[in-house]
Amino acid sequence: MKNNIVYLKPNVVIEPLVEKWYAWAHLISPATAAMNVTRRHLKIIDSYIQAPEIHTIAVKNPKMLGGPFMDFDKKRVDEVKELKEQTKQNQAELIALSESILELEALLKSHDKGMSLEPLYDKVPERLKGYVELIYDLNNNPSFRFFEHFLYSSKYYNTASQSISLWVTQNDERPFCLSTPRLKEDHVLHLDIPFKHEGIDALSKMKRIGNQYDFIKELLGIKEEDESLFKTLFTEEKPPEYQKYTGDKVRMRYFGHACILVETKDVSILVDPLISYYGYDTDVAHFSDIDLPEVIDYILITHNHQDHVLFETLLPLRHKTKNVIVPRTNSGALQDPSLKLMFQNIGFNNVVEVDEMDAVNFEDATITSIPFTGEHSDLNIRAKTCFHVKFGGFSLLFVADSRVMESKIYDHVHQQMGDIDILFLGMECDGAPMTWLYGPLLSDNLPRNKDESRRLSGSDCDKGMSLIDIFNPKEAYVYAMGQEPWVEFISSIKYTNESNPIKQSNELIRKCKQKKMIAERLYGEKELFYDYYKLIEKSEEVSVVDCNLL
Repeated sequence: MKNNIVYLKPNVVIEPLVEKWYAWAHLISPATAAMNVTRRHLKIIDSYIQAPEIHTIAVKNPKMLGGPFMDFDKKRVDEVKELKEQTKQNQAELIALSESILELEALLKSHDKGMSLEPLYDKVPERLKGYVELIYDLNNNPSFRFFEHFLYSSKYYNTASQSISLWVTQNDERPFCLSTPRLKEDHVLHLDIPFKHEGIDALSKMKRIGNQYDFIKELLGIKEEDESLFKTLFTEEKPPEYQKYTGDKVRMRYFGHACILVETKDVSILVDPLISYYGYDTDVAHFSDIDLPEVIDYILITHNHQDHVLFETLLPLRHKTKNVIVPRTNSGALQDPSLKLMFQNIGFNNVVEVDEMDAVNFEDATITSIPFTGEHSDLNIRAKTCFHVKFGGFSLLFVADSRVMESKIYDHVHQQMGDIDILFLGMECDGAPMTWLYGPLLSDNLPRNKDESRRLSGSDCDKGMSLIDIFNPKEAYVYAMGQEPWVEFISSIKYTNESNPIKQSNELIRKCKQKKMIAERLYGEKELFYDYYKLIEKSEEVSVVDCNLL
């Protein structure tokens, strides 16, 4: 193998990590990373060290899925203790930043409400000076905003904490990503390289385009003691050649969860990439990265949650992606970090921000950003958008997890955009409480009843039908349900036939069919071909699990 042309095996996982924790968006932006280190990671670490038996029991309980429990037995306490010490040492600047943020919030709470904030600038913690502006809302509630760009160029953004793990997978099983760090495993190769490293692009290309083994070994800086494991990631067998789509229709391919590929012979658009690996036996038919085009013209990101911004998929796609379109935010709010800054700082070059109702025009198509409401626990978050994609007279609307809080908003959208042909609607309507995701950012504990009332919920049947009634689609597809097995370690979702999201989406599908519409809850894979308003051809239905049956 040494000097031969080799290919990366199709089922090699390239897992991005930050200080040994699964990388997601709130671990990239320095302010949210600081709060997650101190108020999520270290809390979970301490809890496990104090009572590992409780964690072992909890992860076996289906009702505890997604909870703050490490998926380790008690034999790994010493390793977790070592991780704690490494975290305190390597993340010392972020830990101090977190303490300063809490100190600033306490300062603002003690201020005489309504009086000028200018005298407080001298009292701002030294670590935050020059990085924050003190502000009021119109009701005289004091707060602050970050100059986030400066945080990325400061000591608080430390790429030395970034790394990747590589291994050959045979299944979709992994511990829940927000609560279990990645400790040393004999079959996993850990590389201390930042996410911007050119070796990630070169390695990813080798799934299709072979290269010399010595080249990739040198580029990634493989140590002699790791070479035997590194070699197991490659094969001399050439992968099947990708067949570019050259038809005269619009082709839609569902890759699972909220990931949709829309193609014509001239352009490819990939929405919320979350792609499964392949090369192992599975009962769920699905497309994989081998089914993606050689060039992706546009990646569309709807919002900044870990199941829609997945670096494990995005980093291997970076070398073939021309443009990334993200919702704009410059709020500077702790809970609303900039997606553009994040993507730029992990190596994506052409990142386009869009405001609500902005349009991106190309060839004979248009991508328009439309309002995304709800699903963010009533927090003031701007980095979220739905996408309207139009080819000639044919249109698709990707609503993602938007919860239709006020349908009249979409009446206004309809006045400008008109009817649509295809609607994709997320219906995970029993979302987690706010603190499940945003808890580390809160300075005060939220009472349980309030936390439960502010959930990360998508649309139920009534809210979904309000969109159907407004936009009059010819087809409606429920997606973004987190059902596929390769999404479970991110979403922590397992439905039964009695789960409310299943019942609600079943009812929406029933009502759509009463209206003589095509309607379905997507699962696994789906391929459709469209010619303007006419459905030309539909692929065979894939098998579904029981909870997908009406």
